[in-house]
Amino acid sequence: MKSAIVVGAGFGGLALAIRLQSAGVATTIVEGRDKAGGRAYFWERDGFTFDAGPTVITDPDCLKELWALSGRDMADDVTLDPVTPFYRLNWPDGTNFDYTNDDSILLAEIAKLNPDDVAGYRKFLDYSAGVFHEGYEKLGKVAFLDFASMIKAAPSLMKYQAWRSVYSIVSSFVKSEKLREALSFHTLLVGGNPMTTSAIYALIHKLERDGGVWFARGGTNRLIAGMVAQFERLGGVIRLGDPVTNIETIGDRVTGVETASGWRQHTDMIAANSDIVHTYRDLLRGSGAARRSAEKLERKSYSPSLFVTHFGIKGTWPGIPHHMILFGPRYKGLLDDIYTHGTVPEDFSLYLHHPTVTDPALAPEGCSTFYVLAPVPHQGKFPEDWDRIAPILEKRILDEIGRRLIPDIHDRIVTKFSYTPKDFAHDLNAHLGSAFSLEPTLLQSAYFRVHNRDDAIPNLYFVGAGTHPGAGIPGVVGSAKATAALMLEGV
Repeated sequence: MKSAIVVGAGFGGLALAIRLQSAGVATTIVEGRDKAGGRAYFWERDGFTFDAGPTVITDPDCLKELWALSGRDMADDVTLDPVTPFYRLNWPDGTNFDYTNDDSILLAEIAKLNPDDVAGYRKFLDYSAGVFHEGYEKLGKVAFLDFASMIKAAPSLMKYQAWRSVYSIVSSFVKSEKLREALSFHTLLVGGNPMTTSAIYALIHKLERDGGVWFARGGTNRLIAGMVAQFERLGGVIRLGDPVTNIETIGDRVTGVETASGWRQHTDMIAANSDIVHTYRDLLRGSGAARRSAEKLERKSYSPSLFVTHFGIKGTWPGIPHHMILFGPRYKGLLDDIYTHGTVPEDFSLYLHHPTVTDPALAPEGCSTFYVLAPVPHQGKFPEDWDRIAPILEKRILDEIGRRLIPDIHDRIVTKFSYTPKDFAHDLNAHLGSAFSLEPTLLQSAYFRVHNRDDAIPNLYFVGAGTHPGAGIPGVVGSAKATAALMLEGV
């Protein structure tokens, strides 16, 4: 029987391990933290359950497939509840926009912003459906290992003006600035700047419309727990709390891993769900080919980091939906500050997650669980002391939530803590503290992203946000499907 080791138990690593184990490959996951999940970690404090993220689940069919491989039903392990509206978008002038796949509601919301944009939105939806078919259905789950595969895909991508940005393409269909923001902000959920990320990422709109937006009852951590249960019932082994410190190589092949505790295991093949720079630079430090790859990767552009404040408060808030986007007074200028100038500006756009409106069990009775997230520059652009900055930014963000939604928020807080770029770097070995790995620009996508199989080390594979197709739950689960197909060749 062939054997494999997966380094890291994030969504991508778990999805890949389930696929390998289902196909008869003896698979071991080695995870450095005390719990599986990677970026989908969680904390329990003072009776509140806090998901680290991600909290927006789309394309549930890509997840259900992981159970169906062995004839099981995901519903036996995980309950997904629909979230509606998908998001409520709110602007400083008090305008709200409920974003949903209910056409009658959505078209009314668009007409409220600008009646003339209803027709333009319908044309944008047709465009989104086209890039969804070309970019997600056809290309999102297959590997790009050579330039020829990219050339073959190029005509379809060019047909949809992939060189343009999402914001640019949206602006060609609708005139309302608020609607342009509403239809382009999604790239931020995968680390991309709407002003520079390829228009192909407009496919996210179609993905949400068709598959809906969902929440795992009990939190995203329950989806992770379900994936672990599925993997282990198939016979897979997961080793927690023991980070890999070395991927051993002989010649042009990986041979096994060594961990911090001194545990070692040989294997036929290794897949890294760990950070791409950390993997090449630190874990594969004995390989000359890996060092060269690390040097190239360090010169690429990386997605921003995030500043996340988790807070549990007294009171329930049925009027605050599960997901809110609180836009600031600027859009392009704010994005320039984060992506280009590397500053933490005075204003911000926020994503507010309120899971207890869907699942009250995530907080003590009569209380609510929230987190609020602000994109911030990664440490390469903003190498400041986050221990000093965090309390200041945390207060400013909570003040903004108080001003716009919960006036006496500071008096209601039972427990709170923040997670900074420094934590992404420390806990996840994330290069520069980036929250989403490589920035999803056109020239860092598909063939131009880290390949699902290494070019020089033929039994080394990659899965997760840093490889094709990219970040987000559907992206990393899609990468697992692409990588599994390569690893199972000849098995």
